[in-house]
Amino acid sequence: RARRRRRGGRAAAAPAAGGAAAGLTRCGRGWARRLPQALIIGVKKGGTRALLEALRAHPDVRAVGTEPHFFDRNYGHGLDWYRELMPRTLEGQLTMEKTPSYFVTGEAAGRIHAMAKDTKLIVVVRDPVTRAISDYTQTLSKKPEIPTFEVLAFKNRTLGLIDASWSALRIGLYALHLESWLQYFPLAQMHFVSGERLISDPAGELAKVQAFLGLRRVVTEKYFHFNQTKGFPCLKKPEESGAPRCLGKSKGRTHPVIDQDVIQRLRKFYKPFNVMFYQMTGQDFQWEEQQAGM
Repeated sequence: RARRRRRGGRAAAAPAAGGAAAGLTRCGRGWARRLPQALIIGVKKGGTRALLEALRAHPDVRAVGTEPHFFDRNYGHGLDWYRELMPRTLEGQLTMEKTPSYFVTGEAAGRIHAMAKDTKLIVVVRDPVTRAISDYTQTLSKKPEIPTFEVLAFKNRTLGLIDASWSALRIGLYALHLESWLQYFPLAQMHFVSGERLISDPAGELAKVQAFLGLRRVVTEKYFHFNQTKGFPCLKKPEESGAPRCLGKSKGRTHPVIDQDVIQRLRKFYKPFNVMFYQMTGQDFQWEEQQAGM
């Protein structure tokens, strides 16, 4: 279902890089720094860190721990700079990075296509209403003086005019963001992970991701241990001793109580975009069925 790219839509190339054609920097004894063959491009507060940490448990995956933000903020540094951020890998290992803001950055798709048109793209998505509340909760923890969620969500609450320009709400318009990616990449090169199922059935979601990436299925049920306190699965390699590794204390924050009227208005607002997204991806994420749990 690839779409034709826009006329004149070719992304400006990153500044020239010595050895960029080969996509690697030699490090000796078969080790090399390679440009990533796969990227987790979104979405913020969707579960991208959990997915990356699970994939890093795979022996054939090497990934950058931090978010490079190359294709949105640091593109001017060039591909050589970007490659030097990558971990050293052996032939046959997969190099990855995750920067969730790529999915909502207009220039990112063209820039990634210019680097390597066969790049595999992973998007972790989550019910846009709960995602927005989670996004707000994260901001609130850093800036407790900000207005309430209810105030920020509306241009005019009396008239019910939702402020879709507020980033916490704009990110959840998945169908609109996906349209720009499909101008450069076929749907077959994109894989969509359910953020909800990543919590309820992490091994099942990881099986699909490993298959998409062409990896042998190594990360299985044995790697996950549910943390009752956090409400999230934690990681532990079967051969390791000691406690499972859980995500940091910033994950799993308690959400503020949001006015139910606001939640229902947001659900009504998002519904047509969700339906469009289901049709575009060929996947039903069943967010409408989960409404009763809010």
